[in-house]
Amino acid sequence: MDELFKYFDEFYSLNGESREAIEGICSEIQVSKNELLQPFGHTCKTIYYIKSGIARIFYYKDGVDITEYFAFENNIVARVESLFTGKPSKKAIQILEESQIVAIQVPGLFRLYDRFPQIERLFRLIFEAGYVETVNRMESLQFHSAEERYLDLLKKPDIIQRIPLKHIASYLGITQVSLSRIRSTLK
Repeated sequence: MDELFKYFDEFYSLNGESREAIEGICSEIQVSKNELLQPFGHTCKTIYYIKSGIARIFYYKDGVDITEYFAFENNIVARVESLFTGKPSKKAIQILEESQIVAIQVPGLFRLYDRFPQIERLFRLIFEAGYVETVNRMESLQFHSAEERYLDLLKKPDIIQRIPLKHIASYLGITQVSLSRIRSTLK
């Protein structure tokens, strides 16, 4: 759990009692490559912290697999729209390589909010950062070309080296053929 609390400390440091309370609602799991961590139509009741490995959030539109988000080590992934509304998600979470994950049970987490204001503050800050990241992603799709978005991804070598090109292309909002064309012009 040390990695999880180091991640939390980036947002807000918890005292010992709050840490113990969070440990009580967490479990560590190993997930195989290509396994669905959360399937389509699932109501999200878990926040996942990636200790090692990669996860992606994806959906289908007109039969096309579209990647919305990648989560690497030292990051969390959850279907927050489902988490907060209690409605089933139209998106799924898939593991892209063998992963070690800490699962945080949300019903227990929400109960801890009342007892530990520190925990509520921590997760508010985490969700605020996630919201800003989502807005930045949307603006990137709106205001930058596919080539500019790809160049931005090159600043994150983990993505390029560890993720299949078909997922990178869908994340960029382009076809694999277009991605190949962009890559060849940049060599």
